[in-house]
Amino acid sequence: MIEIKALSKQFRNETLIRYRDLTFETGRSYLLLGASGCGKSTLLNMIAGILSPDSGEILIDGESMTAKSQRDRDRFRIGRIGYIFQDFKLIEDMTVMDNVNILRLEGIDTSGAPDLLDRLGLGGQKNKKVRHLSGGQKQRVAIVRALVKSPDIILADEPTGSLNFSIGEQVIRELCEVSRERTLIAVSHDDRLAHYFDYVIDMNEVTDGREDVAGKDGD
Repeated sequence: MIEIKALSKQFRNETLIRYRDLTFETGRSYLLLGASGCGKSTLLNMIAGILSPDSGEILIDGESMTAKSQRDRDRFRIGRIGYIFQDFKLIEDMTVMDNVNILRLEGIDTSGAPDLLDRLGLGGQKNKKVRHLSGGQKQRVAIVRALVKSPDIILADEPTGSLNFSIGEQVIRELCEVSRERTLIAVSHDDRLAHYFDYVIDMNEVTDGREDVAGKDGD
């Protein structure tokens, strides 16, 4: 279970985002909807320990993440969180399989990668360099890399952003399927995907105190 308590984040451009208290239960899937700048991606980054809140607390299974050092938050993320980044964070000159197998450097078993690649239609691309893939294919590689370590928590920032709607639906079905014993929190602008999730949260209703938003900082 993830608990968000009295959380706030302020950026250098003076954008201030305050979050109302939220709870994300294990074994449930959540879709965060809302306009750009309402704090969706910022919340994911704070749960993952990439960003630190300015006030408030994040509890995961009763353990305070905000009280941990950055090193300990990084270790927690590597071990227990699968993060699907909006900008993929793939190494362009490495193959698809090498981009997944790089997780072995962190002690992660990637033996399930071939099956995941097949399920997401990438079985024939595993030896191709990432730079030769389409945007949608890169998106799916990023999803495989996040799922292969069987994380307790899956965070997905616009996981269908580079996919057409038909493939995007397939990806969302897969994500919701693997999250049955995990916590899935996905960010999207596409409310057509809402019916696949257990819960839909309108972030415009759970954040306040927002000032002029610039760039992606407050997304």
